This record gives sequence, C-alpha cells and structure tokens, in this order.
Amino acid sequence: MAGLKEIRSRMDSVRDTQKITQAMYLIASAKMRKAKEELDRTRPFFNAVQAEIKRIFRTDAKVEDRYFYPLEGKLPEGTVGCLVITADKGLAGAYNQNVIKAAKELLDEYHGNTELFVVGEYGRQYCMRHGIPIRRSFLYTAQNPTMPRAREISTVLLEGFDEGRLKKIFVVYTDMKNGMEAEVRVTRLLPFHRSQFSSDRPAEKTEFEFQPDLRTVLDSIIPSYLSGFIYSALLDSFCCEQNARMTAMDSANRNAQEILDTLRVRFNHVRQGAITQEITEVSAGAAAQKGDSL
Repeated sequence: MAGLKEIRSRMDSVRDTQKITQAMYLIASAKMRKAKEELDRTRPFFNAVQAEIKRIFRTDAKVEDRYFYPLEGKLPEGTVGCLVITADKGLAGAYNQNVIKAAKELLDEYHGNTELFVVGEYGRQYCMRHGIPIRRSFLYTAQNPTMPRAREISTVLLEGFDEGRLKKIFVVYTDMKNGMEAEVRVTRLLPFHRSQFSSDRPAEKTEFEFQPDLRTVLDSIIPSYLSGFIYSALLDSFCCEQNARMTAMDSANRNAQEILDTLRVRFNHVRQGAITQEITEVSAGAAAQKGDSL
C-alpha cells in the first residue's frame, strides 16, 4: 500500500491539474461569450444582404447568374472545393474528430475529385499525417475569426469558382443549434439554389432601376453574402469549440474531484493505520518495560 508521502504527493498533483482545467474552463467561457456578442453584432448586416438578394429575385425571378444553378439543365461535372473549419488546439472533446469525419465522407462522395481548403491547425496536421493534399490552409484564423479573414477566404474560393476550376464549393463547420448542443453541418456555398432566396411575399410592385444592370448588381452583392456566411461559420465553429472545451474541462474537474475524494479517504485510512500501529508499539513498549521492572 502507498505511503502517506506518496498519497500526499499525488493529491498535490491532482490539485495542480484541477487548477489548470478550471482556468481553461473560465477562459473558454469568456471567449465564447465574446464570440457570441460579435456574431450578434454582425448578423444584421448579413440579414440585410440576404434581404437584398431576395428583393432582386422578387423583381426578376428568372435572372441568370453564374453563382446560381441554371434555370434549365445541369451543372457540368468538375472539381469540388471543400472548406473545412477545425480548431487550432485540442482538449475539446470530439469537436475536431466530428468535423474531420464529415469532411472525409464528403471527399469520399466525390471520389477525391476535390480541392481542400483548411482552417485550423488540427485539420492541417491531420491532413499532413494522412497524406491528404491541401490546396490552401488558413493559419491563425480558427482562434481569431474576423471579417477581413473571412473576406480573404471568400476571395480565394470565388477565384477558383470564377476561373471554372471549381464547379461546387462546400463548407464543413460546426453549428451551435442552441446554448448546449452543436451539430456538424455540410453546406453548399456555391452555386446557390434559387429556393434559398425564395420569399412568400408577392413580387415587388415598386419598379427598381439597377445600374448598370440587375445581373451586375447581383454579382457585386454575392461576394459580401459569401463573406458574411463564412464569417458566421467561423464564429459558430469557434463558439462550438469553446463550448466543447468547457464541457471537457468540466468533466475533467469532476473526475479530478472524485480522484481527490478517493485519495483523501485512502490518506485518512493509511494515517489512521499508522497512528494505530504507533499506539500499539508504544503500548507494547510500555508493557515490556513494566514487566522488566517486576
């Protein structure tokens, strides 16, 4: 059985670990709260851009645009772009593994005819270890999602689509369904279905004049919409990462407390045994001395 010194040393080690997990829990909580506030501040702009696209389609529902599925026929087959949003760090439960699993299923669906764009050091390292080619990785984006970085990602993806190199573009990210639940989503970024911007409202009665023309206006709005969507996906993923880390650290704290409780009981048991043994030895010594004196 372990001695008192060994048990005390292990208890100190568990307490030190518990301090770290508690600090990580508080840091993750603060980061998630800040990211949610930022998302709430940018959502009105994203909704306004979406509303303008809906207005255009209410004005002319049959407008042709390269960013939308054609009214007739199908898209030609070709390379598929895949933007995968992972974290830069671990210690977040199954957060990264779930994203990687969804991304692998998408790659298998298109039989490897894909170009991979990765956000997050975890995803980049995973692809390097498994020999999965990456078209481009975006460093230092997962831990600090900003609109300029979202625009940078959007620009790279749009270049591939405009050049005709990419026929479809998907994004794999984690969406915060509610305050506690997260879900990995595979969403097609491009091309859009017109149903995404359909509205139950009747066609516009007010005549709008688009300069130089409606299609040009639509082409100028789409990049802003994509940047807003990618920024929202980055923030959602960041919130889910912090929430997963909070859950993992909370579980670690509880496990550490259970270990401490067990060690405390064992410590008291060993200490009581040592005290009992010492009393027994003292009593035996006293009895022996008394016998000698007789």
